Amino acid sequence: MESIDYTMYLILSLLVIAWCVLHSAMISVSVTEYLKKRAGPRFRFYRLFFNLTAILTLIPVALLAYSIRTQAIFHWNGYMRIGQALLLGIAFVLFFLGGRHYDARQLLGIKQIREGTSNKVITDTGELDTSGVLGITRHPWYLATILLIWARQLDVSAILVNVILTSYLIVGTYLEEKKLIREFGEKYLAYQKRVSMLIPYKWLKSKIINLHGPPNHANSADS
Repeated sequence: MESIDYTMYLILSLLVIAWCVLHSAMISVSVTEYLKKRAGPRFRFYRLFFNLTAILTLIPVALLAYSIRTQAIFHWNGYMRIGQALLLGIAFVLFFLGGRHYDARQLLGIKQIREGTSNKVITDTGELDTSGVLGITRHPWYLATILLIWARQLDVSAILVNVILTSYLIVGTYLEEKKLIREFGEKYLAYQKRVSMLIPYKWLKSKIINLHGPPNHANSADS
């Protein structure tokens, strides 16, 4: 039986949490507004700087997680591989469909550098888009990321990282939604009522209702 080095798992957990905190702080409204005022025209490079920082600081975390891998606790074996393939398939579909609505140049920071502008949302138009996959889930890429990280063999380090990242994505989504409400107001509040934040239970519920047809009000009145 493999011995468990709790110290290394604690260090790993703290590093992942530190990465999440840094990532959130760098895109917080207070930090970005402050830097926008201080940096002036140079702020157009900030999105690219943010992306590079996020990638570079994630590398040591990933290396540590890889170095302390142990025997998997959960295996996607046998019929379970169907479930794994399903999760991966849904994740890639969500990434693809989401990519049809999002502006990759703005996400990467290229658009800001070329045009010197920065929208708070990453849709192609910079406006609130509720069409296509965005009419099924409000954050398809966040949902896809959660599915993707859990669709792998799970050892202790993987479970720790996944739990922290999943929690971070959920909390980060709520914080992002507050920004979107400030930007779009009632339009976004109405959007929230129609479409689920992550798991598309509202969309599934509407499909089930449509499948069974509208309620029979005449029968209800007679009963």
